[in-house]
Amino acid sequence: MKYLFKLLLALALPLLIANKALAIELPPHSPVPGGVALVTLPASAGAPVVHYRDRRAMVVKQDGQWLAVVGIPLAAKAGQASLTVKNSQGKQHKVSFTIRDKSYQSQYITLKNKRMVNPEKRDMTRIGREQKRIRKAFANWDDVQLPTLRLALPVTAPVSSPFGLRRFFNRQPRKPHSGLDLAAAEGTPVVAPATGRVTETGDFFFNGNTVFVDHGQGLVTMYCHLSRIDVQPGQRVKTGDVIGAVGKTGRVTGAHLHWSVSLNNTRVDPALFLDSSTSTNASP
Repeated sequence: MKYLFKLLLALALPLLIANKALAIELPPHSPVPGGVALVTLPASAGAPVVHYRDRRAMVVKQDGQWLAVVGIPLAAKAGQASLTVKNSQGKQHKVSFTIRDKSYQSQYITLKNKRMVNPEKRDMTRIGREQKRIRKAFANWDDVQLPTLRLALPVTAPVSSPFGLRRFFNRQPRKPHSGLDLAAAEGTPVVAPATGRVTETGDFFFNGNTVFVDHGQGLVTMYCHLSRIDVQPGQRVKTGDVIGAVGKTGRVTGAHLHWSVSLNNTRVDPALFLDSSTSTNASP
């Protein structure tokens, strides 16, 4: 009997390990504006193709079930939303999920450089060119699948401005804060939080020195206000590789890293992708 138990254990253990290896660490289900929804999809022999608001969304397989991992815009309203799902046989479905309401605090920032609040005509021409590059970087799609959707912090530092703040520059309303501001000292190395490919770099009017990394299936990260850039477009990076250093370029009041995480070309809260043991020491 003892021998039989050992034999069964020896046969079962590889299967248990294999199943565990197939599981992907996902962000928590947080279906709010600026959050991430995990939506169960109809059965499909192969990976289905999913779109949300006409943008392709990430699909993963967990425990034999297909899930969509969907970024929800900060401007989304609470209520019913739907995905368009095409299975591997070409059959199309609509799958609904519910967006819950969430409110974010306001932040008032005073900038001495008035052009960073109300750009001049020459600035607007530059900003227009840069926005095309930024939109292209965020819209990039690569079918590669990360083994985990848990990201490391690109720099270990307190959060000076959390995600989603309703922002006012010199008391004028502007777009909500679409990332985390990490208050690290100038020159602190910034590292890639996961494997990926650098798709864009540059010195932008508002963002300063910036790097974009595509991690696959619509997961793109952005790093702004760098003092230097240590990578170039097309370069592959691994978790922990240095991509630049913290700076104060662009629209800033001091040195820090602005870190954005984007899913299906939608900026979402980076904190959702951090390991639960990671402390960001968010400032009030």
